[in-house]
Order: sequence, then C-alpha cells, then structure tokens
Amino acid sequence: MGQLLLGANCTVTMAHSRTRSLADKVRQADIVVAAAGQAEMIKGDWIRPGATVIDVGTTRAVLDGKKRLVGDVDFAAAFERARAITPVPGGVGPMTIMTLMHNTILAAHCREGFPHLQFW
Repeated sequence: MGQLLLGANCTVTMAHSRTRSLADKVRQADIVVAAAGQAEMIKGDWIRPGATVIDVGTTRAVLDGKKRLVGDVDFAAAFERARAITPVPGGVGPMTIMTLMHNTILAAHCREGFPHLQFW
C-alpha cells in the first residue's frame, strides 16, 4: 500500500506498534492504513478530523463478553472523526477477495493460452 501511495505522489510515513510517539504520527496523517494485527490499537482520538481510515487488520477478540472480529482501529471512536473509514468485517476483505479471484482467472486464462480477458 505504501508503494501504491508513493506512486500517486503521496508522502508516506511507515510506523509499527513500537514506533515512538505513534499517536502523534497518526494524528498528522490524512490517510491512515492500519495493518498491525492488534485489536483496536489505533484509538479514535488519534485520528485527524477529516482523515480517511483504511483498516486492514482483523483480530478475533472478546469484547463485552462476546467473540467479535475487530480491526486495528477503534471503529466507533474513529468514526466520529474520520471523513471515511472501512469497517471490520466488511471493509477491505471483499475487495481483497474480488481482486484475488480476478487475478486467478487472468492467470488461468494466460496459462491455458486463451486471449487476455478484459473485465473493466
């Protein structure tokens, strides 16, 4: 994702769960892509008002006594600040699956020598 954003002339800052002053770095971002694998690690008040949040992380966690699939971002709190946010589940997962299936079909056609398919 970082390479795609760089290719679109974005300034990209990469961080991880042990980055010093992580909250401050997140607060500066116009686009936050969270993929840390830690349930609700990114707090809502870390999100810059008007930012776009793409939550790639999925973790099975027990919240309020129920097992749930949650992302790396505290969705409810971040929703109040973000301009746009992907939910977990149901956010990037369906797009990832669609892209994987698309590439699988193209690869199978190529391997069998069929003409290139144009989906869109």
